[in-house]
Formats: sequence, structure tokens, C-alpha cells
Amino acid sequence: MISKSLGLEFEKLYDIFKGGIQYFRFNYYPPCPSPEKVFGLCPHSDPVGLTILLQVNDLQGLQIRRKGRWLPVEVIPGAFIVNIGDIIEILCNGKYKSIVHRAVVNNEKERLSVAGFHSLNIGDLVGPIAEIVKGDELLYKSLQFEEYFKQVLASKLEGKTIIDHMKLDK
Repeated sequence: MISKSLGLEFEKLYDIFKGGIQYFRFNYYPPCPSPEKVFGLCPHSDPVGLTILLQVNDLQGLQIRRKGRWLPVEVIPGAFIVNIGDIIEILCNGKYKSIVHRAVVNNEKERLSVAGFHSLNIGDLVGPIAEIVKGDELLYKSLQFEEYFKQVLASKLEGKTIIDHMKLDK
């Protein structure tokens, strides 16, 4: 549906991510007596294409930053949260934006979540799709996925670090 909304062939993004790397992270946030002093996960955007998150025990703890404010993401039992990652922002030349989010802890209960990350494959190019850029200003540079991933590993999981690195200086 993202492809369609960008005016691309219906399966364009599916084809780009086909055979890509997928991995999962299981998050455990124990109860904390002083939650205001601790983050479960610092504010960041995901450097992948898409993240699919399941909040396992229905305890709110995910927050997104919007217009300078932190907003809690409502927990809907059994529902998945889908985050646009930095690679999608780059591929669509900024038409979709990755979201800065964080996880906070609770003072009484543990929180559990499972995140599935979907990315490109070794040998792929991370850069704006040519059909999208036509007539528009190019906002991001292109890198081989291996180099992109090295940049991700070299940067802190903080804010939109990789997006800032990929932006063209104008």
C-alpha cells in the first residue's frame, strides 16, 4: 500500500525488500522504583525499513515524539504496531518519515515486547527510488547496504542519527 500511495507499481517496495534481512528482538523492561530517571530505550528512529512491534503484556510504555512532545501509544491487545524506518524514508525521498520513539519503564509492572525488523539485503542500494525523485529535489544520498549498515553500527541509537548522515548537504 505504501508503493501505491507513492504512485509506484503496487509491489515495488515488496520487490525491493524481497529476500531482505529480518531479525527479532525480545525486550524485557523490569519494574523500576524511579521510572522518571530511566529509559527502557532511548529516543531513536529505527534504521531499518519497517518495524513490527507486539506489546506482549498490554502495559503501555511506547511513546512517539510529535511536535516536540512525547505521546503514549495506546496498547490494543493483540494488535501490532508498524513503524516506518529510516530506509523507507530514504527510499521515498522523505515522503514518508521515520518516527522517533522511546520506551519507558513502569514502577510496578514489567513490560514485554517483541520487535520484528525488516531490512534490505546485502548488495542492495539504500537510496531514493528514481521514479519518486523525478522532478523533485534529491534529499538523500545513496549507499550500498553494507556501507549503510556500517554507518548504523558506528552511530549511537539516538534520534535520527542515520537520517542526518544520509541527508545531502544543500
